[in-house]
Amino acid sequence: MKILIFLLLLTTALPLLAQEYDLIIANGKVVDGTGNAWFIADVGIKDGTITAIGQLSTNTSKQILDAKGLIVAPGFIDVHAHIEGSEFTVPTADNFLFDGVTSVVTGNCGNSNLDIAAYFTKLDSVKISLNVATFIGHNTVRRKVMGDVNRPATDQELEQMKALVAKAMQDGAVGLSTGLIYVPGTYATTAEVVELAKVAAAYGGVYASHIRDEGDDVREAVEEAINIGRQANIPVQISHYKVTYRPNWGRSVETIALVEQARAENIDVTVDQYPYVASSTTLDTTIPTWVFSGGRDSMHLRISNKVMRLKIKKEMVANLKGRKESNFNYAIVARFPPDTTYNGKSISEINILKRRKPKPMEEAETILEMVDAADRTQMVYFSMNEEDLKRILKFPHTMVASDAGIVRYQNSMPHPRAYGTNARVLGEYVRKQQIIHLEDAIRKMTSLPAQKFKLYDRGLLRVGMAADVVVFDAQQIEDKATFAQPHAYSEGMKWVLVNGEILIEAGQHTGARTGLILKH
Repeated sequence: MKILIFLLLLTTALPLLAQEYDLIIANGKVVDGTGNAWFIADVGIKDGTITAIGQLSTNTSKQILDAKGLIVAPGFIDVHAHIEGSEFTVPTADNFLFDGVTSVVTGNCGNSNLDIAAYFTKLDSVKISLNVATFIGHNTVRRKVMGDVNRPATDQELEQMKALVAKAMQDGAVGLSTGLIYVPGTYATTAEVVELAKVAAAYGGVYASHIRDEGDDVREAVEEAINIGRQANIPVQISHYKVTYRPNWGRSVETIALVEQARAENIDVTVDQYPYVASSTTLDTTIPTWVFSGGRDSMHLRISNKVMRLKIKKEMVANLKGRKESNFNYAIVARFPPDTTYNGKSISEINILKRRKPKPMEEAETILEMVDAADRTQMVYFSMNEEDLKRILKFPHTMVASDAGIVRYQNSMPHPRAYGTNARVLGEYVRKQQIIHLEDAIRKMTSLPAQKFKLYDRGLLRVGMAADVVVFDAQQIEDKATFAQPHAYSEGMKWVLVNGEILIEAGQHTGARTGLILKH
């Protein structure tokens, strides 16, 4: 009997000993993505796949990376990215890779490519350095069928939208996203979203939402997202979870409890977060949404009318006071195409440059001029509280996500999250502040998003999984991008592999573009 067991063990061990590898990551502290404690092992990779984990014979490998003292983890999965367009202008996606991100889910906040099949075909022909999955965006679908009109959809229009969502899901979208703060999604009823979410649910998709409000009405907005999940029987992902503006600071206790309650009711609700107290979106969001009904041509007509313009400014100032802000100094320009000298300046500073008085009504006038002059002005808004940030980060069902796109180095003044999201969590909140443990932080970046979005060959270091791997120094990993100097790659990543190929090595991008399309 003992001889039989020995022979069986020997037979089992022989393939591991005999196989050859393209690459071995040796002697590393393996954090496998589950949340379990690290262990020291070698990781063997062959043909883009992890083929062995253990004590491996290094003379069987074409290449060896000595990871002694370093963390070896699955490549990070960013479930809230906005790379539409930038993936073709900067296909190497350096800002993501230096931050350890090997896969992204794009098409968030209701905006995506409409023809998912054509998008994937173009991606496949260009080749980029990241793995890419995408949502189908509700705003994109609604605009295609209805334009930017402010009214409920007719039955016929709803059927047209449902057909577009079904086609996108058939072509490989991972779910439906909404941006219910943005035009035209903000004009949609909950019932409309539920019907479209049901279509995505029929294909096993996820419902991801930039909810209607993250300030005074945040409770109602979270409840709406949960209710959509309940009625459509679909998993829910609430995007960039936060509470904004001073009167609401501390309400993360309340909003986290809503998610916990929903999960107790067997509704699959999870959230994602970027680790900064400033958000980033368009300047349009400072203006009442009714102003944009009918599209930007209608908006231009409204703000050119003196009576209407005064009404708009009064409503903007009333909203400002409701947030207990005395002016628009919290709003910083990231990108204003008509005049790049505005980049990095606050609305209050720009207002002074225009020789206007430092009053809210005057600053509202400055905003209307800027919105009238550019179709899209990207902003950074300082509106959150650090304690809420930490509370949400510690929540077990929170993923780490950047809410960013691929950035052209030294172009405009982007939010630093585009460069430093994951490194900031690992450096600031794991190593320095010790808010969460390293293993749990990595779980939030890897297996948790992979599980949610059914990326079953990603997110874990396991035999048979795709070889998306990051190797970094836990004592050196750090974000370098700041709001004042946002163009700075994260430091501490020694190697980043995408599908078994090294893309980041010795502080340089190798130029390889081995990303794959991740279809639902």
